[in-house]
Amino acid sequence: MKKLVALALGAVMLSGCTVRVADLTVASTKNYNLNSNRFVKGARVKGEDTYPVVLFPFGIPNVKTATDRAIEQDKCAVALTDAVVTQLNHAFIVGKIGFRVEGNLVIDQSQPGCENDGPHVTAPLRVIPRA
Repeated sequence: MKKLVALALGAVMLSGCTVRVADLTVASTKNYNLNSNRFVKGARVKGEDTYPVVLFPFGIPNVKTATDRAIEQDKCAVALTDAVVTQLNHAFIVGKIGFRVEGNLVIDQSQPGCENDGPHVTAPLRVIPRA
């Protein structure tokens, strides 16, 4: 009986919940003009903002910080496309909580130092002209 209780308690402490919060077509925390015609699609990246929990969380996770960490993986990136925001709740007495943002980088080649196609570029984004 003691082994069963210990096993159940261990399973509860190791379990967690991950919830998909949002699916976004374009996500950015940067202040950029999105009317450029020099955008290209970059690699798929992830950014997380997590905090440990020991009875109480040691911080408050933020979606903006997770998004910034994803975008800042490339110096020429200004946004994410096809972004997915996920909330992480892996804490029962001990564990971690946080947010994960995953998406494709939007590379702005009109920025200084970003003119040439580099290893960060995978495909051009389709630009739809305005009527």
